[in-house]
Amino acid sequence: MSEFTHFNEQGRAKMVDISDKETTVRTASARSSITVSKDVYDQIQQGTNKKGDVFGVSQIAGIMGAKKTSDIIPMCHPLSLNGIDIQFEWEISEGKSYVIIIIAEVKVKGNTGVEMEALTAASTAALTIYDMCKALDKDMTIGPTFVLKKTGGKSGDYERS
Repeated sequence: MSEFTHFNEQGRAKMVDISDKETTVRTASARSSITVSKDVYDQIQQGTNKKGDVFGVSQIAGIMGAKKTSDIIPMCHPLSLNGIDIQFEWEISEGKSYVIIIIAEVKVKGNTGVEMEALTAASTAALTIYDMCKALDKDMTIGPTFVLKKTGGKSGDYERS
C-alpha cells in the first residue's frame, strides 16, 4: 500500500486494489445546503409542492445516490452499504435567507471508506430539492458540500474543524 496510486505502469487510470486492506466498520457524514426563496420555504413547510413531499423524495434520492456512487464516480469501488441516513434542517436568518442544511451519514463494514457515498448522497438530495422546486425559484443555490467526519480505516478518523 506504500505505492498507493490510481495510475498503472503506463500512466493510465486504474481502480486501486484494496483487497489487502483490513475490513473494518467505516462511517462518513457529509453536508450540503441549498438556499431557496421564501416562496419555496413556504411551499415545503405547507406541503403544497406539485411534485410531492420535497424532503421525502429528496431523502430517497439521496439514499439511491449513495448506493449508485460507483456508477458515477469512475474509480470508486462498489460497496455493500450497511446504512444510510439523510436529515434536513432549516437555517433561517431574520426571514431573509432560507437555507436547507442536508446531512448524509453512511456506514459500511468493508475495506474502503464511504466519504464519496456520503458526498453523493448529500449532493443528490440537494439536486432533487432543486428539481422539485425549480418551477417556483430558478435562483436556488447549492453548496457548499463537504465531508464533516469519517471514521475507520488505515488513515484513521477525521472531523472537520
